Amino acid sequence: MKPYFAFVFFVIVQACSIKPGASLPPKELHYSVKAAPEWTNLFYRQSGWFGADGIFSIPLSGVDKVGNDGNRETLLLFSDTYIGEVENGKPKPGNTMVNNTVAIVKGNSAHSDSIQFYYKKDPSEVPQTFFVPKNTEGKKEHFWLGDGFVNQDRDNTLYLFAYHIQVTGPGVFDFLEPDVSLLAIPKAHSRPPFEQQRQIKTPLHLNIPALGEGNFGAGVLVNTQWAGAPNPDGYVYVYACIGKDKNLVAARVKSKNFEKFEKWQYWNGMEWTPDILQLKAITNAVSNELSVTPLSDGRFALIFQVMGLSDKVGMRIGDSPVGPFGAIQEIWRTPEMDDGLFCYNAKAHPNLSKPGELLISYNTITPDFWNDIQKDAHIYRPRFIRLIWENKK
Repeated sequence: MKPYFAFVFFVIVQACSIKPGASLPPKELHYSVKAAPEWTNLFYRQSGWFGADGIFSIPLSGVDKVGNDGNRETLLLFSDTYIGEVENGKPKPGNTMVNNTVAIVKGNSAHSDSIQFYYKKDPSEVPQTFFVPKNTEGKKEHFWLGDGFVNQDRDNTLYLFAYHIQVTGPGVFDFLEPDVSLLAIPKAHSRPPFEQQRQIKTPLHLNIPALGEGNFGAGVLVNTQWAGAPNPDGYVYVYACIGKDKNLVAARVKSKNFEKFEKWQYWNGMEWTPDILQLKAITNAVSNELSVTPLSDGRFALIFQVMGLSDKVGMRIGDSPVGPFGAIQEIWRTPEMDDGLFCYNAKAHPNLSKPGELLISYNTITPDFWNDIQKDAHIYRPRFIRLIWENKK
């Protein structure tokens, strides 16, 4: 779900209760949080790519862990993206929006020469979208991208979740998100222009009366040995944020069986079941894009924007990939709210993080960004903060 739905839900959920989560053992976490301007500034751009949301990060090696040094490559995924030239802070006439783009970062330091942005072009150099739905049964749809990973157990195939979007009218809220596909891209084509890709139909669109509607793909945790997980169990965990209460639900599958949906399991609050309709909320008040990251003490950090769209980046600590998760720790207030921007979809990027810290992004937008971005090219882009773990004796 994109920020426009999030804005509507933000108004609704103010009257909804936030589940505090089950109590956890009294293990204190000591940390500080500060802005990461060197990362934020990488996305303050004057030419070509100048604004987008999304920013999921996928290490192309498949190894996704903090302090993963070396000249590796991390793929960044963006959804709706503005492309053009910027002058005096405003886009010049002729700028355009495409539905998804990417970037590649080398290493885990923020330098202008370490990142390259990519978008597809037609023979006339007009910007195009990389990933376009092929099997839409005659419906006009486009893709917004969810999370993904490189699966070493399936020939290093790059898997991306792709939400089907149907525009239903001229307004920013006039759209539906009726389905989610899985894009499978072979290793040889896992960098732009992604010339080969399979689009796999999935049963991962949810509409559960007690929880709400939505799609899996909001976050992926690869809890395998080859991915660098500290306590691997061989499963890939996939999350969804559904309903007006922003309910978090989870599925899992062994990495080798990732395309075999009959082998997927769903968390019903007590155990894993093959019945997707038995899903129960792990917690709520999360965002439509989020992350779950293993910690060195064996627990897991759930990072999200509180209530989906707000001035608060939240963290809950859980005993397992499905909790129980503790109360929300509001780790950062987003100062952009003071400038009239809305903030949403916070998540962590382990592979881009230095040892002892967790790099976290969130996005900014306005409710009328179609018009506002033509006045200010820089309102619609990711911002970064750094959570630094502190050792206390």
